[in-house]
Amino acid sequence: MVNIAFTGGGTGGHIYPGLAVVEGLKTRLTGLDYRLFWIGSNAGMDRSIVEGAGLEFFGIPAGRLRRYFTLKTIPDIFRVAAGFCAARSILKKQKVDILFSKGGFVSVPPCVAAASLGIPVFTHESDFSPGLATRLNLRFVRRTGGRIFVSYADTVELMPADLKDRITISGNPVRPVFRAADPAQGRAFLGLGEQERILLVLGGSQGAQEVNALIRAALEDLRHHYTVVHQFGPEQQWDVPKTEGYIPIPYIRDEMPHVLAAAELIVGRSGAGTVWESAALGKPMILIPLSGSGTRGDQVENARFFEREGAALVLPGQGGAENLSRMVSALAGDSRKREAMAEAARRIGSLDGAAIIGDSICNFTGV
Repeated sequence: MVNIAFTGGGTGGHIYPGLAVVEGLKTRLTGLDYRLFWIGSNAGMDRSIVEGAGLEFFGIPAGRLRRYFTLKTIPDIFRVAAGFCAARSILKKQKVDILFSKGGFVSVPPCVAAASLGIPVFTHESDFSPGLATRLNLRFVRRTGGRIFVSYADTVELMPADLKDRITISGNPVRPVFRAADPAQGRAFLGLGEQERILLVLGGSQGAQEVNALIRAALEDLRHHYTVVHQFGPEQQWDVPKTEGYIPIPYIRDEMPHVLAAAELIVGRSGAGTVWESAALGKPMILIPLSGSGTRGDQVENARFFEREGAALVLPGQGGAENLSRMVSALAGDSRKREAMAEAARRIGSLDGAAIIGDSICNFTGV
């Protein structure tokens, strides 16, 4: 039996691409004796997402990795240590052959534990530049002879020279359900007819106050061109009711691929999940990257790449509702521009990360 463990979490952006790899692996392992499971945080959304996808889940204590000292740093150190012990016990007991890390602070203790047991570590970086967890996990890839997967070709140049021969450019893994999404099913979910033009607003899995404020201010203008479907976030307060041309929804889960397929234009953050899922479906985007002191700038880098490739327009963080309205109005009236952006998005999204990583894992394990 081949036992493959997955780890990562803290946000949906660190979990859903890993689940895409799981689905890709299942199709390649059909008829073989194998076991796949996930090691994630025993607090937060990790368990519900993973188990909701039908995958076995083992919870461990998880402490955040911080670049600065706060009163939470000391208890987080103890959680990280406890997470290492718990992960090592799980990996050893389950006789794991390979560990695949999707990043996030949850992934570091399992990667340390895998290296201590001589288990090969594979890791994937979704963003343009490697995050702190990935940079820490690279040493365990080096120690165990594992592999690194990156979404962007330019990311290779940001990696240590001695690891470049272990890097594969895979794109960001997107679940197969997105590539097979049905726009008619998305319209049925929303209660909209075939002729309705849909603008889909995405602020990330938790929502975004900045994006919500922009939509509130620009809504009347946007409704002149589109039915605005607005995922405002389950943790955000929102008091703008559903009305003609406006459908607010706290969180779209299972129907998201189909709603995305039905949309003509996407407005939202530039997290890796949003941009790559949109690209897989060939959607033009207006991106509002999270920026400032509370972020390392990964969304800005992602947005710049998609803008440079012609798949997106970028609205700066302080761009204002007037600029958003102007961008949407211009694209709504220019079908050639929208199609050119859609084609650029399709070109980027054609890189099937789930298949590329799945093949690599199978080749490495010899199955």
